[in-house]
Amino acid sequence: MIAAIPPAQRRLLGLLLALLLVAQIDQPYPEIAMLQHIPTMLLLVASPWLLRRWPLSTASVACIIAFMAFHTLGGRYAYSNVPYDDWLRALTGTGLSDAFGWTRNHYDRLVHFAFGALSVAPVAEIARRWGGLGARGAMLAVLGWVLAISCLYEIFEWLLTIVAAGETADRYNGQQGDIWDAQKDMALATLGAVMVLPFVRAGRR
Repeated sequence: MIAAIPPAQRRLLGLLLALLLVAQIDQPYPEIAMLQHIPTMLLLVASPWLLRRWPLSTASVACIIAFMAFHTLGGRYAYSNVPYDDWLRALTGTGLSDAFGWTRNHYDRLVHFAFGALSVAPVAEIARRWGGLGARGAMLAVLGWVLAISCLYEIFEWLLTIVAAGETADRYNGQQGDIWDAQKDMALATLGAVMVLPFVRAGRR
């Protein structure tokens, strides 16, 4: 089945699998690691069949893999603890939080923005190729997808806080004390899509 996938796309899937495996080495938050990485594992298992049944351009696949790579990195550190400041200080002597006066970890904001931006190419291509939509319809499909998935994800996080243990839910949720976290996340995803839409021609290989 995987032989039907172009070599470049197989390499991209292999890179994501390698990143997922590396992310489990000396896992700092093992109690929520499985919950964080289930989507990536499901995607890797299903992707050969999905790409054989509904082929996508390599550019669109690269966008999906890039987003899942962002997510995998965030999942390793429970999002709220991605040590980007430590990495940047090691390279430059100062961190982003030092420069901008941030009091929270903003990696989750980056991933929500990336979700919107990186959804544009694959969703528009699917809408054009498999949904029969024109360029305008594909653009609306992208916005509908980003808004709907962002909303459903925030509802999922809310439900998780109800059914999961308090500390586990808090670590997964990553709200970091911001009561407007869900609204900001959805807004950033929408902004990412709106900023990229003008530069993508739907369905182009």
